[in-house]
Amino acid sequence: MKTEPLFDDAEHTEHSPAERAAAASRSTWVSVAVNLCLTFGQVAAGIVSGSQGLVADGIHSLSDLVADFVVLFASHHARKGADEAHPYGHQRFETAASLALGVILAAVGIGMLWAALRKLADPGSVERVHMAALWIAIGALIAKELLFRYMLAVAKLVKSSMLVANAWHARSDAASSLVVGVGIVGNLAGFPILDPIAALIVGLLVLKMGWSFGVDALHDLMDRSADEQEVNAIRQTLLATPGVIGVHDLRTRKMGDMIVADVHIEVDAAISVEAGHDIAVAARQHVLTRHRVLNVMTHVDPRRRGVSEAAAAV
Repeated sequence: MKTEPLFDDAEHTEHSPAERAAAASRSTWVSVAVNLCLTFGQVAAGIVSGSQGLVADGIHSLSDLVADFVVLFASHHARKGADEAHPYGHQRFETAASLALGVILAAVGIGMLWAALRKLADPGSVERVHMAALWIAIGALIAKELLFRYMLAVAKLVKSSMLVANAWHARSDAASSLVVGVGIVGNLAGFPILDPIAALIVGLLVLKMGWSFGVDALHDLMDRSADEQEVNAIRQTLLATPGVIGVHDLRTRKMGDMIVADVHIEVDAAISVEAGHDIAVAARQHVLTRHRVLNVMTHVDPRRRGVSEAAAAV
């Protein structure tokens, strides 16, 4: 299945690991403050007003707090440089964090489903909620939507898939608050069963989001290649290097939000080994400066003039 790239490849402005870490820390601490207030406010209001949906939404906000601290931990470790045990650096800490976020979301979603199903199995136990629950739900919806927009803007600015995952986690909260609000309105209108139904829908949304993030991160940990658009852009950069007359066997793999590439470049067979080496060095440097590429391993193949690229690759 073809997936849309997370970021606009037309923009080649790169940010240093320190800048990305600072942006991640700043946006995540904002999220911590918002979710801390929402957790206590929603759970307390849900208990007092008798709204299971509002309590479920508060637990969802609590899961956000856990996710925020996972992001802070991963951001700290991901900016560490390469060492003997990790020659490519620690960028995959971010991928591991995205996987952890997915697991947290899935676990929270399953818990919500279980609680809602127990209520639905005994409709008589569902109480009529207080009007205050609706105002709390509306306030939570506004706060979460604003938080999502802020976090997504930061994530796209520094091109961090981990921050994108955390931002969409906030959006899932906004969606859940909307559903909870509808359920509370239904409860107040004389249909109490709509409140646990809202909690059930929230659980499904959270479980689906967790599954999506978890599977996506797992594929990256299994050396999934970069998206086709980015691979083609790297290929064009290599071909634009003076002296490169062909490119084949270009392979990429994700390393956090960076890319590691291996490629065979073709040069004129009549030039010296030193000249071929210089071309390879220039091609590598062009890729490193224009793309989100951590390292490029180049193999130089001789190609005689007049020989087609397909024949030279055999």
